[in-house]
Amino acid sequence: MPPKSKKRRLNSVQIIVCFYICSVLISSLLLWMPIFHKPGVQLTYLDALFTASSAISVTGLSVIQIDLFFNHAGIILLALLFQVGGIGIMTLGTFFWLLFRQKIGLEQRIWIATDHNRPKLAGMVDLMRNILLLAVIIEVAGTLLLGSYLLLRGYVDHWYMAFFHGFFASVSAFTNAGFDLYGNSLLDFSHDYVFQTIHMLLIICGAIGFPVLIELQHYVLHRRVKPRFTFSLFTKVTTATFFTLLVAGALLFYLFERGAFLADKGFIPSVFYSLFQSVSARSAGLTTMDISMLSTPTLIMMSLLMFIGASPSSVGGGIRTTTFFILYATILSYMRGYKRVKVFGRELADDDILRSFLVFFFAISLVIAAVILLAWTEGLPMEQLLFEVCSAFGTTGMSTGITASLSPTGKIIMIVLMVIGRIGIINMLLFLKKDDQITHYRYPTERIIIGQ
Repeated sequence: MPPKSKKRRLNSVQIIVCFYICSVLISSLLLWMPIFHKPGVQLTYLDALFTASSAISVTGLSVIQIDLFFNHAGIILLALLFQVGGIGIMTLGTFFWLLFRQKIGLEQRIWIATDHNRPKLAGMVDLMRNILLLAVIIEVAGTLLLGSYLLLRGYVDHWYMAFFHGFFASVSAFTNAGFDLYGNSLLDFSHDYVFQTIHMLLIICGAIGFPVLIELQHYVLHRRVKPRFTFSLFTKVTTATFFTLLVAGALLFYLFERGAFLADKGFIPSVFYSLFQSVSARSAGLTTMDISMLSTPTLIMMSLLMFIGASPSSVGGGIRTTTFFILYATILSYMRGYKRVKVFGRELADDDILRSFLVFFFAISLVIAAVILLAWTEGLPMEQLLFEVCSAFGTTGMSTGITASLSPTGKIIMIVLMVIGRIGIINMLLFLKKDDQITHYRYPTERIIIGQ
């Protein structure tokens, strides 16, 4: 008798990917239900699927106006979906395991590490506790600040509605979801710099990465006991790259638009327009202006920022700041004649360098393929398509206004991009990767001509 074939079990990456895909499908069915709609509203399943994908991937692209389609229950459901996508399925799963006093075994710890792209299993449960605690503190603080401000400034008459709007805005900004209840993002607050500043702080807290926030928390709490606190290489690289790109994006925005959109604006408004768009382009998608009014150089520059995205183990997407840094550092080291890549007194691992180039190549290929397909199906200007594709892949949510007019095929392409952007390129590569092949021989090595 032939030997019985072993059933192939799903690995941790495949399980996490399936979790996210299932969460999108379940969320789409919930958002499609009339119980979450305003009276007389009809929502197609494709639009419900698009909205669910955008919410779970915390992107913010939308083919409908949220406040016109969903009632209070639907808006609260959306806010909960932001938490699933922003904080992570396994973080919330850990919360429920702890709440019901369930044992978190080795397999569950592997799932948690996979979801948050962590190389080690040690301290996973404590990490999830810290992430949940930080998220709750930041979102509650944001709700109180925004709700109180909306009430004091008279934007909203009733205290309940003020804090309801504050809650949704706080969760949307911190998780970098990019959804709003005003129908035009934050255009109504384009001259309210306090409101914008609160949003920018929430966006940065979500996009800079949970490991950075946790290390900063440890530094603040233990600086008296341990005055010579040493930040990890990850935190140094992430923070340096994040804020360098933020400042560079704001400067380039001002440079490109000072003779165009900013031509009739004063210095302070120009600074806030430039800074807010740079902060939001990293992953949040909220805007204080009509993006379609921007010049082509600015659209391309912001497409690059969205393509790079936020930090690893954060609420954002894109290729991530560390990937961009490693690519840049590797090229710079090669040009200087070094065989090894050294940063902040440390050497980068060869495996991390290889992964960075794999992520970059896969992401570039994905974006190019999506732009070509959309150019074929939609027939829209190339810079708008590139901007929209980078916005979906980077889970940003900024739009030049073409999202709602996309064909069903175009919407499906954008849904795929948003889901891949949330899952992450590394997880997608591992999801598609076959089992390691063991060979007991090697072929002779031969050099080939490269690059010229």
